[in-house]
Amino acid sequence: MDNLERRTIFDTDRIGSLLLKLTAPAFLGMAVITLYNVVDTIFIGHWVGPLGIAGLSIVFPVQMLSMGVGQMMGMGGASLVSMLHGARKSERAEQVLGNAVTGVVISSVLIMAAGLFNIDSLLKLIGATEDILPYAREYLQIILVGMFFQTLAMALNFLIRAEGNARVPMIGMIIGAVANIILDAVFIIPLGMGVAGAALATIIAQFFSVMFFGWYYLSGASFFRIRLKNLALDWQILKSIMAIGFSSFARLSANSVSVVLVNIALGSYGGDLAITAYGILNRITMFAIMPGMVIGQGMQPILGYNYGAGRYRRALKTLKISILAATAFGILAFIVLYFFPEPVIRIFTTDAGVISITTYAAKRVFLAIYIVGFIMVASTAFQALGQVFQSIVSSMARSVFFLIPAILTLPRFFQLDGIWLAFPITDVLTLALTLVLFVPQVKKLINAGKQARPQAEELQPAGTLTG
Repeated sequence: MDNLERRTIFDTDRIGSLLLKLTAPAFLGMAVITLYNVVDTIFIGHWVGPLGIAGLSIVFPVQMLSMGVGQMMGMGGASLVSMLHGARKSERAEQVLGNAVTGVVISSVLIMAAGLFNIDSLLKLIGATEDILPYAREYLQIILVGMFFQTLAMALNFLIRAEGNARVPMIGMIIGAVANIILDAVFIIPLGMGVAGAALATIIAQFFSVMFFGWYYLSGASFFRIRLKNLALDWQILKSIMAIGFSSFARLSANSVSVVLVNIALGSYGGDLAITAYGILNRITMFAIMPGMVIGQGMQPILGYNYGAGRYRRALKTLKISILAATAFGILAFIVLYFFPEPVIRIFTTDAGVISITTYAAKRVFLAIYIVGFIMVASTAFQALGQVFQSIVSSMARSVFFLIPAILTLPRFFQLDGIWLAFPITDVLTLALTLVLFVPQVKKLINAGKQARPQAEELQPAGTLTG
């Protein structure tokens, strides 16, 4: 795809086909990102054991914090790049790109330094028991050292897609995933490196992804360029990136805190086996919600571009198609995970005790999984439209407003069942709040579309744009 096609794709393609073009490769790319944690868990489950999975479950909140930084800089920067692209302000878009990269570097170094300072105390604070601690420590200390690559790969994945190119992020993530699987197999099985091997495989694989993305920008294949002068921090640009992308960081940070509290509660009411079950369910959940997340990501540049260009009817059509598609995938996930959870769980372990408790928990945790797709699309829509307050509130609501209070309250009355049931209750309450925030934004778009000139909404033929 040449630069002219990238420039006009948002104008010339129908919404449905454009969303498919951006979502299909993004789906594969996000599947690859998810595989980083899932593949580690599968290898650890079969060649290390349940305590190894529990160790990864304890460390996962720290990895979520890193992903949150990557999404904040990536999605915040991508939203601005999409709108500036639509407004034909390419130089400003490149400034945003450079500042997003610098923001990733600074943030990653800070997280690494804070995590390595007193790693054992950190792990005990976030729920590691004495039996789980050695596995968690061995994994986390390697992950922290290479965290920069995970964070930058995440950010560049969004930033490249903002210029209408979903193929390159997909290829970069596939390169990393294949490397991760191969290295996991080598480090864990013949070399017997256990959880340390899984961590090392993950970091090396993410390094390969970053190198591929770097080649894309340095080779001149990209529409926008990472220029040395734009790496110098412009605080106004960085604040704008962080303001728009903060909802992603807030969501994952809040999720990180909620995972910590869930692990602590599970340790108290269910022991190490329950923490292992939750580690498996967390990985399954990542795949279950991935379609909604990816559809939102594919929608973001389309919605942002059309909103920036004043094409409000196309923006509304983008929202409608995205919501319907995300909801359909959510229903499919519910059918599989509620009625047939055991075959999925067996992918991660053959331990009968772990399979039993995880299957029991799945029939409670996934009770309302079918509504999560809409929630994720709506939250991403707020970002694409530059609605900072709504984006932050909708992103933090699930964990901060609902899940954390539920985890702190329900187990006192229902013990272990209270922890599992906190998840569907949280999903329903989050849906209600999201609707309250989302409906007024849709009404504004409808009114703006009615007032817009009809010719402003029409598609322009390829090659007719100027400036």
